[in-house]
Amino acid sequence: MSEPFFIRLPASSANLGPGFDAVGVALDFHLEIEAAPAAQFSIDATGRDAERCARLTDNLVLDLYRDVLGKEGRPVVPLTIRMRNQIPLGMGCGSSAAGRLAALSLAVHFGELGWSAERILEEAVLLEGHPDNATACWHGGFVAAAQLAGSARPERVWFASIAPPAAWRAMVVLPSEPLATSKARAVLPESYKRADVVANLQAAALLSAAFAQGRGDLLAYAMRDRIHQPYRGEICHLLPPLLTLAGGQGILGVSLSGAGPAVLVIVESEERIQTATAAIQSALKGLQPAELVVSRFTASGTTFGPKI
Repeated sequence: MSEPFFIRLPASSANLGPGFDAVGVALDFHLEIEAAPAAQFSIDATGRDAERCARLTDNLVLDLYRDVLGKEGRPVVPLTIRMRNQIPLGMGCGSSAAGRLAALSLAVHFGELGWSAERILEEAVLLEGHPDNATACWHGGFVAAAQLAGSARPERVWFASIAPPAAWRAMVVLPSEPLATSKARAVLPESYKRADVVANLQAAALLSAAFAQGRGDLLAYAMRDRIHQPYRGEICHLLPPLLTLAGGQGILGVSLSGAGPAVLVIVESEERIQTATAAIQSALKGLQPAELVVSRFTASGTTFGPKI
């Protein structure tokens, strides 16, 4: 029987405005799983969305774990799982990426598949359909990531990771209801004007440089987007009023977090959190209730090993 296994995966925020399906950043709230072989499956879940996390059916982690072992021709080892979840589900904070990476890692360990860490990430990205969340979750930091069609290994994830500026803070503004990624993608057009594509390429390049050099003064411009946010703003109602805050009250930049509906607000320092909070609450006055989660960016990615 395989030894018990522990894995800890950070949340992530992707796109960051113009970096559509290309950039992401890890946040310091996590999904933690301790698992051991058992006579039958069981999950003891605590934290956010604990009831959904504890399901033995229609559960992303267990369903993918079983599916991978079945496809690899390995017996499905029942597990007893203790899960502590801090990542809100369906909010654009990388819950699906963390869940898929966790499931794949459990399958590799308990199925003795012998996959490398690189292979686990590649499989997760293929399932996700885009590399930004999974790469940020796996490796930590601010990442620019791509899968290059037509290359010798099209499944390979090409990426570079940058340690985010230590002083910056991430405020995640959560609405009361989640949003399916499929619905958020359905509102996007099939094609774009050249001017919009060029504007996004320029902003995305500036965004990477801003994170690398700690240039907070660039973020209000570097996080502007013309590819997905103008369309998703129609169904992510917190975004339009919050976009107007970028560049003032200690708020460096604002973007949809992933596909939404959460919004990421980057604040210049811990000392400006109170001022930024007041500005956010004022901008959202009269709209649906929202939860503010104050976080740090983290350069640490997924950690795993024997049960601790």
